[in-house]
Amino acid sequence: MSQQAHKSGQASSYAAAGVNIADADSIKTRIQTALASTLDGRTIGVGSFGSLFRMEGTGDTVLVSSCDGVGTKLKIAALLGRNQSVGHDIVNHCINDILCCGAMPLFFLDYIAMARLDAAQVADIVEGLAAACRDTGVALIGGETAEMPGFYTEGIYDLVGFIVGVVERRNVIDGRNIVPGDVLLGLPSSGLHTNGYSLARKVFGIDADPGRLRRTEASLGKTLGDALLEPHRPYHRVLAPFLPLIKGLAHITGGGFPGNVPRTLPAGLGARIDRSTWSVPPLFRLIQEEGNVDANEMYRVFNMGVGMVIVASPEASAELVRAIPGTYTIGSVIRHEHGERVIVE
Repeated sequence: MSQQAHKSGQASSYAAAGVNIADADSIKTRIQTALASTLDGRTIGVGSFGSLFRMEGTGDTVLVSSCDGVGTKLKIAALLGRNQSVGHDIVNHCINDILCCGAMPLFFLDYIAMARLDAAQVADIVEGLAAACRDTGVALIGGETAEMPGFYTEGIYDLVGFIVGVVERRNVIDGRNIVPGDVLLGLPSSGLHTNGYSLARKVFGIDADPGRLRRTEASLGKTLGDALLEPHRPYHRVLAPFLPLIKGLAHITGGGFPGNVPRTLPAGLGARIDRSTWSVPPLFRLIQEEGNVDANEMYRVFNMGVGMVIVASPEASAELVRAIPGTYTIGSVIRHEHGERVIVE
């Protein structure tokens, strides 16, 4: 079952799995136009990994907020009855997003929705959220639980997180000082994190055969379910001491490298990434082989083993590689005149 797409020679793609990144980008453009009329001088950054808001009377203190969901990884968690792990996913994902602006997290809220409230399921989710918040020093201050019969499929739920952090304005990371010749460093991911699961489910035929999740995959050394539910890695503790050395941060989530690295680069600059500089983890190779997925599509959908990209000067990058275990050089900043802003070769 899992090798059907590969054997037929038919290539899998994110669009074929029901997710169209180009359409999503078009929608974001319209959203930006709609929200522009609500902004004033207190808003100093919208549309990056986090949105920056300056509170009047607080000097140079800036609040950084972000909102995100876990995506269809939730379906795998529900099928396996392992709902605590996705609490870690959404907390860590949101923390990583505001970290890209240099912010440290303050508090977190959640939204859980399902067809009929399942007390055990909700308790597991919230316990996972609370554990992740404790691990990262974040206050879980509230949220909303919605029961929506006739709207959600029985047994399946949605989980969304909202986070607020803080940074002094002089310490905001916004990429403005990035120049050609700066170095791109990669920090390893722990797995797929929270993106690309619609394509992964399609490739492995999970919707048709949920039992596949419980089978051990030789190349992974664990069950497919264990590999797919590996929680999203948080980066703020390892990076916090080194933020003054960092010019830009890109959280590699939906859109992969082409969709996220440009979010930290000034206009007129791009990036060249050498895929041979790190070893792609087995789970990504398995998806590509069984789904006959084009290599460019893989790097556009998945993090491919790199969960966070750091942009730093050559001097600072050398210090970061020495100080942060597992960090490796993956590319450099280049001038961009036309075509793709991120070249993965």
